[in-house]
Amino acid sequence: MAGYCLRRFFMALSVALTVSVVCFMLLHLSGDLATAIAGPEATAEQVEQIRVQFGLDQPLYVQYFSWLWQALHLDFGQSYYFTESVMSLIHERLPVTLTLGLIALSVATLVAIPLGIVAAIRQDTWIDRAALMIAVIGQAMPSFFFGLVLIIVFAVNLHWLPAGGNTGWKSYILPAIALGYYATPSIMRLTRTGMLEVMGSDYIRTARAKGLSETRVVMKHALRNAVIPVVALLAVELGFMLGGSIVIESVFSLKGLGQLAWDSIARNDYPVVQAIVLLIALFYIVLTFFADLLNAVLDPKLRIT
Repeated sequence: MAGYCLRRFFMALSVALTVSVVCFMLLHLSGDLATAIAGPEATAEQVEQIRVQFGLDQPLYVQYFSWLWQALHLDFGQSYYFTESVMSLIHERLPVTLTLGLIALSVATLVAIPLGIVAAIRQDTWIDRAALMIAVIGQAMPSFFFGLVLIIVFAVNLHWLPAGGNTGWKSYILPAIALGYYATPSIMRLTRTGMLEVMGSDYIRTARAKGLSETRVVMKHALRNAVIPVVALLAVELGFMLGGSIVIESVFSLKGLGQLAWDSIARNDYPVVQAIVLLIALFYIVLTFFADLLNAVLDPKLRIT
């Protein structure tokens, strides 16, 4: 197990370093940063002064290692537009995005896994077909469109929930449903496929031959093995929700990391965009790493790969 953990750790570390290089290079490939910071009306002397002030006159590798060293100390510089430290902006907005992502993942999990189990147990029945139809609709419907439908029904017509804004826990319900529903189809289909595979296994037939109840066979023996690939998918889906919440946060006017990214892209606020991209990528890497460890705990065969 220790060797497996070390291999996965060094793999995650190498991916993180690669991501840092890509984030740094994307910023510099976007054009002359000094000109962008100074503005279109700046003189050549002002542009050169800014180039020296921000260290843009140094070799590229020196700039990268300087930026990486500061990033390791959670120092991403100053925002060009908001005129405050990038880390303070992220610290202010990150809890909103994390809360939204965790609630949305909980909604998707609580709906998708039971639906996948029932669809597998009742294969080729109307329940199975209804579950697959829900999956197809969820995969085809854009999350922003579903979010607008939820606003019209539950906020405008019924007045049950707020249409947007950070007004309390109720303001997370509609965006979490909209974001979670988009992840539901993939989790449901993978759960259904895994259950169908294990339900035909020899150890399931043995468990039934011993006289175990169907509920115990499904929940204790079948689900334990069927859920292994779902664990890795949940980690990926949570990373997607954190990174893809920009649309939902814009629709529901949530002041989270996604809306901050949108505002920063629109205003060419490069340090903020760079920090958010790096942070979301690191979330993906960390979540995938822990999903691999959890899979190894659930399936000992993975530890020897």
